[in-house]
Amino acid sequence: MVATPALDALETRFRQIAALESAAGILHWDAATMLPPGSAEARGEQLAALAEISHEKLTDPQLAEWFADAQTEQPDAPWRRANLREMQHRYAHATAMPQALVAALTKLRLRSEHQWRNARAASDYAGFLPIFREIISLTRELAAAKSAALSLSPYDALLDSYDPGLRNATIAPLFADLKSWLPEFVGTAIAHQQRQPILPLTATVPIAQQEALGRQMMQALGFDSRQGRIDVSAHPFCGGAPGDVRITTRYREDRFTDALYGVLHETGHALYEQGLPAEWRGLPIGEARGMSTHESQSLFIEMQLCRSPAFLAFLLPKLHAAFGLDGAAWTRENATRALTQVERGFIRVNADEVTYPLHVILRWELEQALLSGDLDAGDLPAAWNEKMQAYLGVTPPNMAEGCLQDIHWPEGMFGYFPTYTLGAMLAAQLMAAARTALPALDRQVEGGDFAPLVGWLRQQVHRHGSYYPTPELVVAATGQPLNPAIYRAHLEARYLG
Repeated sequence: MVATPALDALETRFRQIAALESAAGILHWDAATMLPPGSAEARGEQLAALAEISHEKLTDPQLAEWFADAQTEQPDAPWRRANLREMQHRYAHATAMPQALVAALTKLRLRSEHQWRNARAASDYAGFLPIFREIISLTRELAAAKSAALSLSPYDALLDSYDPGLRNATIAPLFADLKSWLPEFVGTAIAHQQRQPILPLTATVPIAQQEALGRQMMQALGFDSRQGRIDVSAHPFCGGAPGDVRITTRYREDRFTDALYGVLHETGHALYEQGLPAEWRGLPIGEARGMSTHESQSLFIEMQLCRSPAFLAFLLPKLHAAFGLDGAAWTRENATRALTQVERGFIRVNADEVTYPLHVILRWELEQALLSGDLDAGDLPAAWNEKMQAYLGVTPPNMAEGCLQDIHWPEGMFGYFPTYTLGAMLAAQLMAAARTALPALDRQVEGGDFAPLVGWLRQQVHRHGSYYPTPELVVAATGQPLNPAIYRAHLEARYLG
């Protein structure tokens, strides 16, 4: 074996950092699910301390020497060279950020999130605005620091934090294409669906029964409950730590399908996390490739799989057994139409897959304007409502259903939203490839046998971690680069077929 002392030292350091970040991940989950309202400031101090220690370890001047020496080493395993690439990417982002800014942002994000929860419940944008201005100001500082260090535009520097290698020059033509045909397609799809009656899937279901069904579906799909759990939060998410994956949803007795499909969406994220290579755990190469890929996994499960007729043939008997749901509304044909119904709604997380990209494009445009200063935070509600009317033909009746609905900006997560639609495109491409590889897929799904499909995802996506850059992973998984024509063909087949 070739001696690699510098690479060995780097890998040891990054495993230490990963352990600290895992601890922070559990503290974040606790803050979102059960932290007492008066404890936010104390939790912010704890998370800031962990963030500072992690940042110190990642920006230690010794690492520069190790990276220089590692460039001359020739490790036997190709994965170690790929891991060196990923470590350098993390190091470049970390050294671009002043430590004081890291601590300040960490504290502010937690305070902002808790204020957002109260503001959203009260539909009180004016009350949230002061701390939101602080978030925008510090995020601008962060973007400027990374921009200067990485030789990227400020917005590209933020994009690169969530999806290494992603640039606005890639996003812009894809989103321009979507805007050129999708608003009209929404109307066409709605008109097409109006030719057949759609009975609403209305039922009042106690939350305890919804929770039981959600756990049953998670386990059926392959979630390992020995290394994860599900809880309730104001905004559904998947978090926790490697080997301890936490997902959440939110419940309403009169809309159980929202909670169920929230669980299914987050289970897609969780399956990815649980399928990452255990032998690379604690190293950057062992992490998910990026948020576009992560969102492809959640949307693959929620949209591509769990709204299909084959999955509903599996699910509907479970609903009858668990909730006593029966009748014309609960046939496979009607349930398929109801769960793929196109509607001009206000809420992104409840949106159908036809209108969903328009919700994302709206946010992508607004967050760039907020960061550049072209849009003042005080003018966000009006700008939001104007774009909602232009793209979706509706105007939110209040702030909670408008610009206060998402947790991302209150947490300073600018540059994240585009990954949802890129993930939707990749999810459609993955399903097309899976159908070619698994000709008996629908029969297997109808029988509740998800192992072949999840196993295919494990083989094509999960097991690679961050070994490949995203474009190479897409080709390795599907046989071709990201192709928006596949996404459009999927929408046309499902909604106009």
